This record gives sequence, C-alpha cells and structure tokens, in this order.
Amino acid sequence: MKLVVQVKLLPTPGQALALEATLRACNRAATYASAVAFAEGLKDRNGLQKEVYADLKAGFGLSAQPTVRVVKKVVDAYATLKANLRAGNLGPSTSKRYRTAVGTPVVFRPGAAQPFDDRCLSWQYDARTVSIWTVDGRMKGVRFACSPDQLKTLVAYRKGESDLLQRGGTWYLIATCDIPDPEVYEPVDWIGVDRGIVNLATTSDGISHQGRRLGRYRRWQARKRADLQKKNTRSATRRLIRRAQKEKRHATHVNHQISKEIVSVAQRTGRGIAVEELGGIRDRVRLRRDQRGTLSSWHFHQLGQHLAYKAKKAGVPFLEVDAAYTSQRCPRCGHTGRANRPDRDHFCCRWCGLAGPADVVAGVNVRDRARSAWVFVTAPAPSP
Repeated sequence: MKLVVQVKLLPTPGQALALEATLRACNRAATYASAVAFAEGLKDRNGLQKEVYADLKAGFGLSAQPTVRVVKKVVDAYATLKANLRAGNLGPSTSKRYRTAVGTPVVFRPGAAQPFDDRCLSWQYDARTVSIWTVDGRMKGVRFACSPDQLKTLVAYRKGESDLLQRGGTWYLIATCDIPDPEVYEPVDWIGVDRGIVNLATTSDGISHQGRRLGRYRRWQARKRADLQKKNTRSATRRLIRRAQKEKRHATHVNHQISKEIVSVAQRTGRGIAVEELGGIRDRVRLRRDQRGTLSSWHFHQLGQHLAYKAKKAGVPFLEVDAAYTSQRCPRCGHTGRANRPDRDHFCCRWCGLAGPADVVAGVNVRDRARSAWVFVTAPAPSP
C-alpha cells in the first residue's frame, strides 16, 4: 500500500528564497506547457515533451530533469481533469463549470506543489537534511523535521517522487512510501460501525464517539466567519481562508482519533471492521435549509477512508455493506419499519419489543450484514 509522509523543511532565509523562486519558475513553465497542450491537443507525454522541451529549458531556467517533471505534471493534470469530467464531478456537460473546464487550459498557481524525483532530490536521513535542485543551482544541507516513526518509514519504504510545496509560509516535502501489505487475518467476528452527525461513529459494542464538541466548534467558527464576511476586506478574506483550513484540520484530526481507536480494538480482539456504504447520500436525501450546512460539512467519507487504510495497514479485514434500513430493522426478529424508530435516539421494535439506542442497533445490523457478506467474499470459486 502507498502512504505519504509529510516532513517540514527548515530552510534558512536564503534557502527559502531559492525554493520560492524554483516553485514559481516550475509553475510558470507548467502553465506555458499547459497552454501549448491545450492549443495543439497534445495530451501524451512524449508528444508534449517534444513540443515544449527546448522552450522550457531556455525560457524558464529549468534543467533537463525538472523540465521532464513539469511536462509529466501537466499530462497528469489533464488526465485528472478527464477523469473528473467522466465521473461527473464537474456537473453535466451543460453546466458553466463543465464548459469552463473543457474550454480553457489548466492553469497552475504560483505556489502549486512541484514533484521532484531522485535525480533532483536526495535525502540524508542521518543528518536530517535534503539536497534539492533549484533555479540557483543544487542546494545542499536543507534541514527537515519529522517524528521518529516518520523517519523510520522514510528510511525503509520511501520510493518514487516527493512533492515540494509551501503552505501558510511553511515549506513541506510530501514523500511517497510503498509499504508492503500485511496479511489479512480471518476475523473471529465483526465490529459494525454506524456513522452519523450527532454521533460521529457508534460501534456494535455500544461505544459512541459523539460529535457535540465538533458541532460546537463548527458553530463557533461559523459565527466568526459571519463576522469576517461582514467586514468585506482583503485582510478579512485572508483570515477566512485560514479559519477554513484550521476547521478542516481539526475535523481531520478528530476522524484520525476515532478511526485509530476502532482499528486498535478490532486488531486486539481479532475482529474485522464493517461500515455502511454511504456513497451518494447527499444526492439521495432532502433536507430543510437549516440542515444543509450540517450535512455538507459531515466528514463521513473521510472517516471511512481513514478506517479503510488504517485497517489495511494493520491487516484488519474491512468491509462496506448495504446501508438500507440499518436504523429501522430489528436485529432480533428482522421486522423493518419506520415506526421502529420513534425518534433519532431510540429504537423499539413494534413486533418483538426489542429496544435500545438507535445508533447501536444500526451498528449491530451492520455487523450482522458483514457476517453474511464475509461468507461470500471468502467462499471458494466454483470449479468449472
């Protein structure tokens, strides 16, 4: 499996200026190459490289290998755009966003990330430094900082490109690590996980990770954003961007904590993890106006991703099961009905009388469906 390790660079003021000039030059070159690719219809790497290689080296101060990386970056950007158009992520073909995407070349921000391969970037792990190509020449001895676990992962598994980027005035290197997949064990049972807004995650064991603190934090951030939006100044706009990034990081941290705890329990008890398949839920449900902001800021997909990759890294079985009626079905007698859930928090079967917290019942139903699904997943294929 592939993981990324983010390390913080600690350049001197002179080194920081060289890195900034390098990033800007590479992105200006990428924007130029993108315009040529759009005008000439060149979306393959070899064709575009033949067309722009000499111009990028002569006009933007790039050496040979960074020029190749810039061309690859442009080709990858158009491949990503094509995939997004095909998946409908930019709306229907009649939408303004879709027409803008197909009618204009891709433009790269001055501070967009730039990939460096092993010819342009080398790591000195013992000294905690890197040597990196810049427009001012090869720059050696740029210090970096990371945790001991990150350093261990870098030394053992780093492979391929590393991306240089600047975020909030701080420089980072994003390194790709290719970690071998551990063998997935045969689970003795399953932990069903019900994801929600009031309770971010509730397991079939009855453990609930509440979202009240995160909800209060988001409401507080919303009030602060409203105050800044009233000012309508450039400074207020910059602070709005910083606040949005801070809120996103906080929600990501919460999801990391929840997923880490659930995977740890599953690994310790020899069980697997099962979640509901919630793809497209925002398109399926209709909400009041005052509820739309809460649903749009619900990070259920990110929590599922964290659970999936942490489970894979630990060798824990992971399944997604059908989410239909998990909160309305009685796990004891199988009776399904809307009346079984009189309100958001409580479940009471109208047929057999089973009662309990609604989210726990949903988690139990997810667990039961995982038991059935795993039988089909592991069943041997029929002989021809």
